[in-house]
Amino acid sequence: MQTLGNKSLTYHDTVVRQFSIMAVVWGVVGMLVGVIIAAQLVWPELNFNLPWTSFGRLRPLHTNAVIFAFGGCTLFATAYFVVQRTCQTSLFMPKLANFTFWGWQVVILAAAVSLPLGYTQGKEYAELEWPIDLLIAVVWVSFAVVFFGTITQRKVKHIYVANWFFGAFIIAVALLHIVNSAAMPVSFMKSYSAYAGVQDAMVQWWYGHNAVGFFLTAGFLGIMYYFVPKQAERPVYSYSLSIVHFWALIFTYMWAGPHHLHYTALPDWTQSLGMVFSLILLAPSWGGMINGMMTMSGAWHKLRTDPILRFLIVSLSFYGMSTFEGPMMAIKTVNSLSHYTDWTIGHVHSGALGWVGLVSMGALYHLVPRLFGQKQMHSIKAIELHFWMATIGIVLYIAALWISGVMEGLMWRAINPDGTLAYTFVESVKAKFPYYLVRLVGGGLYLGGMVVMLWNVLKTAMHGQATVVTIPAVTAHV
Repeated sequence: MQTLGNKSLTYHDTVVRQFSIMAVVWGVVGMLVGVIIAAQLVWPELNFNLPWTSFGRLRPLHTNAVIFAFGGCTLFATAYFVVQRTCQTSLFMPKLANFTFWGWQVVILAAAVSLPLGYTQGKEYAELEWPIDLLIAVVWVSFAVVFFGTITQRKVKHIYVANWFFGAFIIAVALLHIVNSAAMPVSFMKSYSAYAGVQDAMVQWWYGHNAVGFFLTAGFLGIMYYFVPKQAERPVYSYSLSIVHFWALIFTYMWAGPHHLHYTALPDWTQSLGMVFSLILLAPSWGGMINGMMTMSGAWHKLRTDPILRFLIVSLSFYGMSTFEGPMMAIKTVNSLSHYTDWTIGHVHSGALGWVGLVSMGALYHLVPRLFGQKQMHSIKAIELHFWMATIGIVLYIAALWISGVMEGLMWRAINPDGTLAYTFVESVKAKFPYYLVRLVGGGLYLGGMVVMLWNVLKTAMHGQATVVTIPAVTAHV
C-alpha cells in the first residue's frame, strides 16, 4: 500500500446535481408529450387541427426529449459521478463540464422549438437540423475531454468496467452523430444529407440502431455495473464476464443496423449480415443481464425492503427480454410479420421504458440523497408507489402493442381465395382502437410515476443542501 499524494480530494458534484435534477424534469416533459400523442391516436381531434401539435411533429419531439433529454442528462450525471469515485480523483476541467450542462440544455430547448415548427432532417433519432447538430458535436467532444481527462489523472491503476462502457458510449456516439449528420446547408435551418438513396438509409440505420446500442445500451450498462453492486452492497458477480460482455457487445452491435432495412433496396447480403450479427448479439446481451442478476446472489431478500434495488433489478429483466425479442425480430421471416406494425413500437418501449427508464430511476434515486446530504429520499413510500405505477404501466403498454402489432401484421397478409386482400388498411386501423386505449392508460400510469418522482426529488433537494464531498489523501494499491 502506498499513499498517493498528501492533498485531500474534493469531488466536483455541482454539475452532477444539475444534470440529475434536469433528468427528472425532462423525463416528465418527454413522457407527457408521449402521452399526448398516444391520446391523439385514440382521439385524433386532440391535435386541434394545428400543424405545431400534429402527431408528425410531436412524435420526434417525444423521442428526442425522452432519449436525449431524460436519458442524456441521466448519462451525463452518472458518468461524471462514477468516473470521479472509481478513479479517486476530481473532475477534469470542471468549467468545461459546466459548459456541457448548459450546452446540452440549449440543445434540448432548440429541439423543443424547432421540431414543432417543422424543421427536421427526417432521420429517426437524428431529426435536428445542422446548426443544432454542430452544437451537439461541440458539447459531446467537450464531454469526452472531461471524461477521458478525468481517467488520465486517476489515482488508481485499474479502470473500473463501468468506465469502459461509458467511454465506449461517448466515442461511438460522437462517431455516429458526426458521420450520419454530414449534410450540405442551404439555409439557416435547412440542409440536405451528404448521402443519397439506399446509402443514406444504410448510414441512417447504422446510426439509428447504434444510437440504441451505445446511447441506450452501453451507457446504461455503465450505470448498471456501478449502481447495482452499490445498492445491493455486493461485488459484481463476475468481473471477467463483465470484460467479455463489454468487448463482445461493442464489436457485435456495430454490425446489426441493416436488420431495420429488410425487404428494401438494400443488397440482400447486407440484410442477411445484419440479421446474423443481431442473432449473435443475444449472447453478450444476456451475459451482461445474467452478470447483473447474479450480483444479487446472497442479497435477494433485499428486494422486499429496498424499492431502489427493485427498480435496478426489474430493469435488468426488461433488458434481458428486449435483447431476446430484438434478435428474434431481426430474423427475416419474423420481420416480414412485425415490420411497420405496432409490435416494433412495443419492442422499442419495452427497452426504453423497462430497461432505460427503470435503471435511470434507480440510479437517480441512489444519487439524489447523496448529492444533497441526505441519508435517503424524502419519501420511501413514494418510491414504492412510483415503482408499481411504472411497472404496471409498462406491462399494459407493451402487452397492448404486442397484441395490436401481431394482429395488424396478420390482417395485412390475410388474403381471400381469389387472391385479394381480406382487410382494407382502414379496417386494420379500426381494429387497433382498444389496444391504443390500453396503451394510453399504461403510458399515463408511467407518466404519473414520473411526476411522483419529480415531487420526491425536489422535496429531497429542498430539505437537504448541496454537499461538498472531500476525502483524505487517497490510499491504493500501486
